[in-house]
Formats: sequence, C-alpha cells, structure tokens
Amino acid sequence: MFRDNYSTIVCKTDGPVVRVVLNRPDVHNAFNGEMVTELLDVFSTLHRVGRESTDVRVVVFTGEGKSFCAGADLNWMKRVKDYTFEENLKESLDISELFYSIYSLPLPTVARVNGAAVGGGMGFVASCDVAIASSEARFSLSEVKLGLVPACISPYVIRKAGEGACREFMLTGERLTAEKAMRLGLVNEVVDPAGLDDSVACLVERLVSSGPKAIGICKELLRTVPGMGFDEVKRMTAEAIARLRVSEEGQEGMKAFLEKRRPRWSPDA
Repeated sequence: MFRDNYSTIVCKTDGPVVRVVLNRPDVHNAFNGEMVTELLDVFSTLHRVGRESTDVRVVVFTGEGKSFCAGADLNWMKRVKDYTFEENLKESLDISELFYSIYSLPLPTVARVNGAAVGGGMGFVASCDVAIASSEARFSLSEVKLGLVPACISPYVIRKAGEGACREFMLTGERLTAEKAMRLGLVNEVVDPAGLDDSVACLVERLVSSGPKAIGICKELLRTVPGMGFDEVKRMTAEAIARLRVSEEGQEGMKAFLEKRRPRWSPDA
C-alpha cells in the first residue's frame, strides 16, 4: 500500500489500523520539506483507500521517541530564511495542503501525543479527529516569538479551541500543559504515559465498531455543515441520511440492531 523507502516517517499496517509515525527522534521529529512530501504521499494513498475500500478503518498519528513533533526543523528554517517570496509560498502551500489532507481524510484519525507538540506539531494534533495525550506532553504556538505566525495551522487550531482561547495562546506563545490543552479542546483525553497505548487502543476499538461509510459521512458533515446556511443544509443532511438508510451498510446496521447482533463490519461479529 505504501512505499517502503520513506526516510522521515514509518507507516505500519496492523489489520484495520494504519500507524503513521514521524521518525526523526534525534531532532524531536521536527518536520522539513522531505517529511512534508512523504506525508503528502501517505495521506494521498489513505484518501484513495478510504474512498475505495474498508480495509483500513483508523489512522493513528504519532511520533517516535520522546517527542510528538517539535515543529519546523532548524536546518530547514535556515534555508527557508533566504527563500524568495515565491519559494516560500510554494513551501507554505505544500504545508497547507498536508494539514487539509489530514483534516479531510474520510477515515478517522487519532493523534497519539507522546510528547512535545510545538508549532506545526500542534497543527498535526488539531488536524486529527481525536487526540489522546500523555500527561507529560507540552504544547506551544511560539511563532510570534520569531516574528512569524502559525498561519497554515490556524484553521484547524481555531476550530478545535475556539477564537477566545486562541487569542491567548497564539498571541502570547504560551506553553500549555496537557491538562490545559484538554480544557481548551485541543486534546480529548490526558493519561499517564504508561497508559497511553491502552487508551489509544480502546479508542480504536470504539471507532472500528462503527460503520466505516457512516464515519466518512460524519466527517463530511463536520467539515461542511458549519459553513452552510439552513436552506442549503436542510436538503444536504436529509439526502445524507436517506442515502445511508438505503445503502448496504445502513441496511445491515439497522437489521443487526433489530436482530440484536453485531453488524458484519464489527471485528467481533
């Protein structure tokens, strides 16, 4: 399914779960142009798989070692500093495309936040559907301290935490504990580091028990409904549920419920 020669990431398939692992632990999984390109390739493949089959049901996104992602790589930033506007724009458009590719994936995504998530690392967390963090994880959008802004990740961070909270930590560059990140809505659950994998496994189990097509349409509703007017949204949502009720998955789900059994897509059916 995936290339076997990625140099900055690792992709592991375990039954219905794909784990995408940032694999530059020596630099705290900081991303550079090569990592962005490789992640774009992976998520392009996952978009295709999500549309065409139900072999993959969940994507877990995490980092190797002690950190989740420390943001942009310093050596990459040294080169970017001397780029022209056009060169910077091309790099930034690739980054924007990556975050949107994660956010719009029809498959559910789980951020396993094992450590620091800084700058673009927070963007990866916010782009995922659900985030479970180690209590030792720390979060920060410190771009303003460099005279920059968290531009490409802002649509996803603001959607998760809301404008009021973002006005505080985006403008100050404040460092957030995992507990504060959870209170602000950036993280769904904070657990002891030793329990991180068990908590992620429990969430994955709950996700794979749901209808795969239904989850994809739920994600489409979450992405599109907030920006629609009521006249438009009434028709769109009515059509969505009507299509699912007559679909093979919807018919099986309703039949299994009435017969008090597990639907066929459930792993323990």
